[in-house]
Amino acid sequence: MSLASSPPLARQRPANLIALLARFAPLIFLLLLMALFTFLAPRFLSSLNLFNILRQVSIFGIVAVGMTFVILTRGIDLSIGALIALTGLVAAVVAKGGIPGRLELTAGGGPFAWYWAALAAIVVGGVAGVLQGVFVARLSVPAFVVTLGGMTIFRGLALIIGNGGPISGFDESFGWWGRGMVGAVPVPVIVFLVVVVIAGFVLHSTRYGRSVYAIGSNPEAARLCGLNVNRTLISVYALTGLCAGLGGFLLASRLNSAEAVAGNQYELNVIAAVVIGGTSLYGGTGSIAGTVIGTLLIGVLLNGLVILNVSPYVQQLLIGAIIVGAVTFDIFIKKYKR
Repeated sequence: MSLASSPPLARQRPANLIALLARFAPLIFLLLLMALFTFLAPRFLSSLNLFNILRQVSIFGIVAVGMTFVILTRGIDLSIGALIALTGLVAAVVAKGGIPGRLELTAGGGPFAWYWAALAAIVVGGVAGVLQGVFVARLSVPAFVVTLGGMTIFRGLALIIGNGGPISGFDESFGWWGRGMVGAVPVPVIVFLVVVVIAGFVLHSTRYGRSVYAIGSNPEAARLCGLNVNRTLISVYALTGLCAGLGGFLLASRLNSAEAVAGNQYELNVIAAVVIGGTSLYGGTGSIAGTVIGTLLIGVLLNGLVILNVSPYVQQLLIGAIIVGAVTFDIFIKKYKR
């Protein structure tokens, strides 16, 4: 063996190690975090607590699945927390058959109140997503500006609908979607898993999913290849809106109440879950499986810190630091590959 072959081989080994680390870092970090919390608080690993974590992460995990499509196209949606509040209040109004003294609905209330409530929330979320997508794709307004404005608008609409207060007191069929169980598994967890399976199939096994990756990698090249970039961009914001609508319905069901402050800071957890799971803010790289791992990681971190009686202010600090760290790691990997 010649000495000339040694340097390339030596360089290849760290490159393979970094590539392996980049691929499995979220999963490794999740397992290490679980081991640490189990060591510090043995009850962390109880089945009751693990199902509690799954129930807690299921709602923002559903929205994170939708956000994955947006970030894959180099976009961002800062409005999802406010949209969750708005759609939750829409679901509450429909489930109650209106607002006493202010609004009466012919469709709503009754034994199928949950159906009309869920449908209304999902439709409102989808329409809101389409409107934001039009501004981003057709009018070329930066996604950050559009969704930041949307965040304020949706929160304002939620305040108007709820008149600044909560709407509560739903029937059992409505509450079952947020608090019910199928065997030992919470219903929101099942809904989350269904959304994950459908989204994973769409993103990784359809032409539409390949279009999302292509646009995120190089929008101009995708356009020259004949892809309808604008339509795809509008659709990913619509998809995130649909997920936010479903999340708003489930959150109102789980809390047995809907109010304008619901979903506060959800955008932070959602974006953190997607980015930590390996989806690049520069687009074109990421997966639904990674988002699920990122969602679980955020859930485990928050749950473990609560068990250890860590201040909520410190929790927000840690999540912010993790987001910065994940993005920095992504930039490092891209530079190393180049």
